[in-house]
Amino acid sequence: MFEMSSNMLYIAFGLYLLSTICFAVSITGKKFKNKTGEERNKSALFGYVTAVGAVGFSIAYMALRWIAVGHAPVSNMFEYTAALGIAMALAFVILYPIYKNNYLGLFTMPVVMLIIAYASMFPTEAQPLIPALQSEWLYIHVITTVIGQGILAIGFAAGLLYLVRMVDFTKKDKKVKGVEFIMFTLVATVAYVGIVGGFQAAGYEAEFQYINEFEEEATIAYNLPPLVGPNEGELISEQGFDPPILMPEFIVSEDVNTILWSVLGGMVLYLLLRIVLRRPVGGALQPLVRNVNPQTVDEISYRAIAIGFPIFTLGGLIFAMIWAQIAWTRFWGWDPKEVWALITFLFYAAYLHLRLSRGWQGERSAWLCVIGFALIMFNLIFVNLVIAGLHSYA
Repeated sequence: MFEMSSNMLYIAFGLYLLSTICFAVSITGKKFKNKTGEERNKSALFGYVTAVGAVGFSIAYMALRWIAVGHAPVSNMFEYTAALGIAMALAFVILYPIYKNNYLGLFTMPVVMLIIAYASMFPTEAQPLIPALQSEWLYIHVITTVIGQGILAIGFAAGLLYLVRMVDFTKKDKKVKGVEFIMFTLVATVAYVGIVGGFQAAGYEAEFQYINEFEEEATIAYNLPPLVGPNEGELISEQGFDPPILMPEFIVSEDVNTILWSVLGGMVLYLLLRIVLRRPVGGALQPLVRNVNPQTVDEISYRAIAIGFPIFTLGGLIFAMIWAQIAWTRFWGWDPKEVWALITFLFYAAYLHLRLSRGWQGERSAWLCVIGFALIMFNLIFVNLVIAGLHSYA
């Protein structure tokens, strides 16, 4: 059952890739006319059908893994991150029939694949639930949160599409630098997947003995060469070397090391793209989206956030506080994860206020959509992995 669930996710990933290709062809390829003279595009239809099929296999993966492990598959970084990508794809297949925007499919499907590929870099083995997670609130709180974030992620895809369409890449201003920074983060994620996959295939592992936050001796394994090491770390394996920098006990050094490798790999890959393209990456994509209707994309991003925000609020704050009271006998404890969930809530609340009351539409709205999703990913990756807290078990 467990292996079958993994196969479902592999098939879904392949279908997401096929959907991306179909949407790309629908934009760059030729259209045909039906008997009434209306232009039709079979590639777009096939891309959407493929996306629906991918979501179907993704849901099958969730169901089979749920049966195999005995609880909702959202309890660790692999499961939750994969669920986020699936939730984003599900939101897309629901929204697409309303707007029939092929460009949104071209921008959404690669992000879904990137999120799932990133998830696969974490351990995929089933893990027993710690006592704090052995509750029905695991399903209620976490699943509601990931669905809300998946819908908000559509706002990010639409916002990025708007910026690539509207920003003048012939200038060297802050707007161009902002879009290119977004492109760099996406490229860095691709580099991370490639680097980790390569070292895993090579069987690299360096083990260190160190002093943890409880001032006890412990061991930690690195799957990437150590650029930074654990607190008072000492290499005890044959592979690896002594790192030049040691982290304090309250920072998870292995995850900092992974982030550094991601940044360095991203810099190399991004520079190679700039050399090959001879222009900003966003500028290279702009000709593909020249026929995008900015008003439609702006409306899609707003609608996605207007729907996703209350769902995220319900799961990420209200249900979370109820569960915190049950598990830890307090509604709020200023845990890093809680603080950043509150910051994300306040940011999207400010977005809706500025949009509805101050008329922040178009480009300013698109930037806010992108920044909001960056907060979600910062909370998921950096806060979860680097900063020690009550949610570090994830």
